[in-house]
Amino acid sequence: MSSAVSLEQTPALCNSCGIPFDSQHFDDSNVDASPEQIGQEIVLARFDLPPQYCGVLQYFAQFTDKFGRNAANIDTPEIEWKLLVNNHSLFPYLNLRHIVNPWGYGSYPLNIRLDEYASVELVARRVKAAVEIPILDRVTRVGGRIMGRFWYNPCYGDVERRNY
Repeated sequence: MSSAVSLEQTPALCNSCGIPFDSQHFDDSNVDASPEQIGQEIVLARFDLPPQYCGVLQYFAQFTDKFGRNAANIDTPEIEWKLLVNNHSLFPYLNLRHIVNPWGYGSYPLNIRLDEYASVELVARRVKAAVEIPILDRVTRVGGRIMGRFWYNPCYGDVERRNY
């Protein structure tokens, strides 16, 4: 008796990319006023994997109105960006104080594996009082976007379909 899932029970994979045929996309985004109080956080984008599904985070993007006025304004000394998986910072995207993937400029792709029940969030957090920043340099609006794929994974369920 084998504990492996039989070949006919595994999901069909694309010959070119290896992604299961039943995969679906996720794409969540939001633009909001920047957090006002030091320590205040805004969840700009979030996706929760359903039970018995796994996936991959493929992209994230950041936006500020300051960057929107001039693409040279990538520094955000008053705003800290966090990319979280299951409420843990995702290395190497730890406590960023600048834009690394600008929204609308073809973000750099990622391929970060997401396990069952994974929750992905892009968060903006106020770390410096707005009054400490000159008016023209203040970030007043922030935006975030996360995108990826997810698919059913038979190893998380369908016990009766397994070949023991």
